[in-house]
Amino acid sequence: MSLRTEGAQCGAVALEFDHDHDRDSPVIKARNIPRSALIYLKGPKFLIYVSGALSMWGDRMWHFAISVFLIELYGHNLLLTGIFGLVVAGSVLLLGALIGDWVDRNPRNKVAHASLFIQNISVTVCSIVLMLVFSYKKWIEEIWDGWLTVVCYTVVIVLADVANLASTALTIAIQRDWIVVITGYNRGHLAGMNATMRRIDQVTNILAPLAVGQVMTLASNVVGCGFILGWNLVSLIVEFVFLSRVYRIVPALSVKPPALEQQSYLEKKRERQCAQGRTSASTTGAPSEESTSTLRLEEIGRIPLCLHRLRGLLSTCREGWRAYYRQPVFLAGLGLAFLYTTVLGFDCITTGYAYTQGVSGSLLSILMGVSAVAGLLGTVLFTKLRKTCGLVNTGVISSALHLVCLLLCVCSVFAPGSPMDLSILNLGNASNVGGMTGGHQRHGYPLRGGSNQPLLPDRSSIHWTNNTVLFENAPAGTEPESYISIILLFLGVITARVGLWSFDLTVTQLLQETISESERGVVNGVQSSMNYLMDLLHFLMVISAPQPQHFGILVIISVLFIFTGHTMYFLYARKAKRKPRTNT
Repeated sequence: MSLRTEGAQCGAVALEFDHDHDRDSPVIKARNIPRSALIYLKGPKFLIYVSGALSMWGDRMWHFAISVFLIELYGHNLLLTGIFGLVVAGSVLLLGALIGDWVDRNPRNKVAHASLFIQNISVTVCSIVLMLVFSYKKWIEEIWDGWLTVVCYTVVIVLADVANLASTALTIAIQRDWIVVITGYNRGHLAGMNATMRRIDQVTNILAPLAVGQVMTLASNVVGCGFILGWNLVSLIVEFVFLSRVYRIVPALSVKPPALEQQSYLEKKRERQCAQGRTSASTTGAPSEESTSTLRLEEIGRIPLCLHRLRGLLSTCREGWRAYYRQPVFLAGLGLAFLYTTVLGFDCITTGYAYTQGVSGSLLSILMGVSAVAGLLGTVLFTKLRKTCGLVNTGVISSALHLVCLLLCVCSVFAPGSPMDLSILNLGNASNVGGMTGGHQRHGYPLRGGSNQPLLPDRSSIHWTNNTVLFENAPAGTEPESYISIILLFLGVITARVGLWSFDLTVTQLLQETISESERGVVNGVQSSMNYLMDLLHFLMVISAPQPQHFGILVIISVLFIFTGHTMYFLYARKAKRKPRTNT
């Protein structure tokens, strides 16, 4: 440090520095730190992070609470929950392309504001209906011979499904489109924002259900509904203000391809096809253009308006799936969707199996926390690998890491303590399904590893916490002969999260970078449909093989699906490496 700088720091004399020394002065640096922090807090990235955190926290609370509410409403029965799951998955599967096309066709601010408003208002109204049902359930059941209760159930499921569709549209708009524009199409900045958003998602996935679960446990379901209602109203205002500010301070968000201001990509394609049809007709001696247009108007007039609109929607869906298939990253996106067909995650299926093997609820909560930490490490690994190895190679390394860790799960199927017993598949054992050997047994808790109880027994003896189920009055002696199998299973599931989330971020950024702006919404909408389709398959797998003795088969099938998905990515990577890519 120079004498002049020392003197200035001590305040002995007043000296005039040149520009270089003035910039390097610790005093000036100290003054610039709060200024730069203030600039960051007012910048678009921070506003997107806060808005995304509020949205994710609300989504996680609602997804957890609605499942518990539906079980409570229907007398501790899973029927409403199953119907709700099928409705949500089926609606996104059918409407994913239409949602994406709507995102492409409208200005960014209108899409974000409309999605945000529909989602939060749907959850708010649904919470009010649930509060009324919980408060006046007996009185409602007496009206219309109980049919008013069915109407309330239907309203709740429909509103919850609308909220999920709006959430899907908001996710496509913000996390697949806005982020790309905010980063200025810079791959390094884009990777950083993607990783940060995923870290926020991982943290809220653990903390949000715990928070609303504590409110519901310590107070009541009605108070829980009120808590969610208040959160959504406050979140709606904050997110609306933050997204509006981001839209104002990032001028590029207000600019879309000129042709898309009035019509979407799919609409333009349909018009081109009609034009080609008219051209071919004129070359073959067809009637004049005026007579052709008159015939078309008469034909359209004979078709009812509703059928005409339905045909247009079906055409949009078909063209959306075709656009998805034409993408250079089609194999990578399809490979990511295949990873959803798995029982190797911390959902109710895996946790239910863990309970049948003697794992306590407290230990499962700890394992879920460790799994979340592993997911955060996956986001760190993604940013490091992308800088050193490139984006495509990052996916290859992440895929290999994911598969290697899942080998531990395959080993758990054949390790000591595994309950797998293929003889239960015989028709002669069908009478023992659910562990019900007689009319006096109500719950099929595993007295030893070979009992035939379902993965998820009767929910009347279950408390819910953060995607796990806590049994009460479970009999003693539920420990298996050996814990080696269950240890290998969860060791593989937890360590695989590192490669899984790194791979997920890789494919997400490939979709962001490769898909043209005119198709970004519809292609990501179809990608969401594919994810829900493959997720439905894994529930069908469990329905067809519900016993703990079947779980080993489900593990092997899951690993085969995951291996197929990564193989698709390897094929994509091989094609991508043949083409020169410019890195920024």
